[in-house]
Amino acid sequence: MSLSIEGKTAIVTGAANGVGLAIARHFVEQGANVMFADRDEDRLEDEIGDAQSMEAGNLRYFAGDLRERLTIANLLSATIDAFDRVDILVNASRQIMITDPLDPEDESVSTLLEQNLLTALRLSQAVAKRMIHQAEEDKQDSGIIGSIVNVGSIAGRRTQPELLAYSISAAALDQATRSLAVSLASHRIRVNGLAVGSVMSANLMQRIAEEGDLRQAIIDATPMGRIAAPQELAETVQYLVSDASGFMIGQILTVDGGRTLIDPVVEPTH
Repeated sequence: MSLSIEGKTAIVTGAANGVGLAIARHFVEQGANVMFADRDEDRLEDEIGDAQSMEAGNLRYFAGDLRERLTIANLLSATIDAFDRVDILVNASRQIMITDPLDPEDESVSTLLEQNLLTALRLSQAVAKRMIHQAEEDKQDSGIIGSIVNVGSIAGRRTQPELLAYSISAAALDQATRSLAVSLASHRIRVNGLAVGSVMSANLMQRIAEEGDLRQAIIDATPMGRIAAPQELAETVQYLVSDASGFMIGQILTVDGGRTLIDPVVEPTH
C-alpha cells in the first residue's frame, strides 16, 4: 500500500502553529492541496504568506472561529471553491485550560468540550457529507472515499486534576473518533486519531517560559527523555490518511515517547 497523498485535498485545522502547522506544511510538501484553517489570520499570513501569493499554488488559508456552524460551512465552501473537492480532514486544533475542580463557577469544561470536541465533530460531519456527495457524483462504487484524523491527547487517559476540562475533552474526542469510525465505515470513510504527549508547540513554549521547572518535569516523565517536535507527528498522520492504513478504523495511535507506559510512583506500594 502507498503512503502517497499527492493530488489529494486536505483541510487541516489549528494550522497557524504547532502540530497543525507542521502537518499542513508536510502535506503540501507531499503534493497535497491543503487548506490551512485557524482563527489567527495574522499568524496564518506570517507562516504561509498572504492569500494573493498563494493563488497559483497548492495551499490556501481560511481564518475563522470554527465553533460557529456558519464558519464551518464557509470553510468547506472555500475549500471546494479552491480545489473542487475534499479528501482528507485533520482536526488538529486544540485548546488547553487550567481547571479548578472545586469551583462550580468554572466554565472550562463546557469551553473545552465546545472547542476540542464539538468543533471537530461538526466539521467531521460536514466534511463526511461532502465526501459521500463526491463519491456519488464520481460514480465511485468501491474503495475508500475519504479519511479523517482527530489529533487528541494522552490527557484523555491520564489524571491531572488541574487539567480536568482538557482531560474530559480529550477522552470525549477519542470516543467520538471510535463512534464516527463505525458510523462512517459503511460509507467508505475512515476515521482514526492520535493521542499525543508533550509537543513543543507555541503554547508549550510559553508555559515553559513561565514555569521554570516544567521542561525538566516533562523530560523526567518521558522515557525517551525529550519533548517531541511538531514535525514528528506529521508523517504519522500521513500514514493514517494514506492507503497504507487502508484497513484501519477507530484506532487512537499513541505518540508520546513512552510517557503513558510508566507508573510515576517510584517507591513500591503495599
